[in-house]
Amino acid sequence: MSELKAIDKQYVANTYARFPVEIVSGKGSVVRDETGKEYIDLGSGIGVTAFGIADDAWLAAVTAQLGKVQHMSNLYYTEPCARLAELLCSRTGMKKVFFANSGAEANEGAIKAARKYAAEKKGADHFTVVTLKNSFHGRTLTTLAATGQEHYHELFQPLTPGFVYAEANDLAGTVALARQHKAAGILIECVQGEGGVIPLEKEYIQGLAAFCAAEDVLLMVDEVQTGNGRTGALYSYMNFGVQPDIVTTAKGLGGGLPLGAVLLGEKCEYVLGFGDHGSTFGGNPVCCAGALSVLGRIDEALLADVRAKSAAVFAALEGAEGVESVSGLGLMIGIQTKKPAAQVVKECIAQGVLCLTAKDKVRLLPALNIPMETLMKAVDVIKAACV
Repeated sequence: MSELKAIDKQYVANTYARFPVEIVSGKGSVVRDETGKEYIDLGSGIGVTAFGIADDAWLAAVTAQLGKVQHMSNLYYTEPCARLAELLCSRTGMKKVFFANSGAEANEGAIKAARKYAAEKKGADHFTVVTLKNSFHGRTLTTLAATGQEHYHELFQPLTPGFVYAEANDLAGTVALARQHKAAGILIECVQGEGGVIPLEKEYIQGLAAFCAAEDVLLMVDEVQTGNGRTGALYSYMNFGVQPDIVTTAKGLGGGLPLGAVLLGEKCEYVLGFGDHGSTFGGNPVCCAGALSVLGRIDEALLADVRAKSAAVFAALEGAEGVESVSGLGLMIGIQTKKPAAQVVKECIAQGVLCLTAKDKVRLLPALNIPMETLMKAVDVIKAACV
């Protein structure tokens, strides 16, 4: 471990404050370090390994595709790409899919689509995208500009222009900004993940949807972290009774391989034409084969199980000693602790549980299929660490 840390420090850019743990293997929701110590994984690679580590069905799908063709570029047809687009559309009611490699790239694609749609429909001055304060949409210059947290902006000026930030759950204020700035679209996360695992209010989301429909502003929902079963629905917007014009997703979709997607609704299904956008690796057949395995298994039985596990975690933690509040939706949970969150996470690691943080909260993003017994064993460790 000490040698690996030295190599990492010398050769890897210093962009991560890593935990002092080297993960070498695992199965499902249990991983092992180089000494053989086991940990219950409640982070799933920040919401990526939707069915845990070395999932058998995912492994079989990915390995089979690797044995056929690992990459061909979008100059040619490949079956996994087309089949995944079909499945995404059939499960959501969206009409077209553009594949990218990450959530940030998916959000970039959504912003491009919204600006082109508005320019063609209303004129070139309709380019602004309204996002929310406390949001997070990625780390490229444009998605940093879309992110409504100033501390992410400070070192990277000038950012891409054309973004304004509304207060979450302030419908009148959001609508006023959209009208004032001739908005092309409004981009939201139904649960602000990096912002502290905070769900938006249902009335607010439904009000935005009504406004966007009435005034032909595109409603865009960032499902990078909230999507693919994470909140107890296939996509989080489905919890709120709305139908977006554009949906972005990534993280859990690929099950551990890099894959992002922009789902385009009926209004804008044809807005991106030949040459308007592209991606060398987008729709990679191996990544899409893995995603077909993941998405194909997120059925109502699994989603009901996610909701049941969520209810059990909330019941165990709400009112527990050292816990001030619990927020989130499904298996996307934030814990406000009396102790500093970083201290709680450190104590959990020592006791064999891997957690995350989001702002000043402990954050949980376990695999969707984590066994209830394993999950609650980990929750007991968290409760002890909070005291």
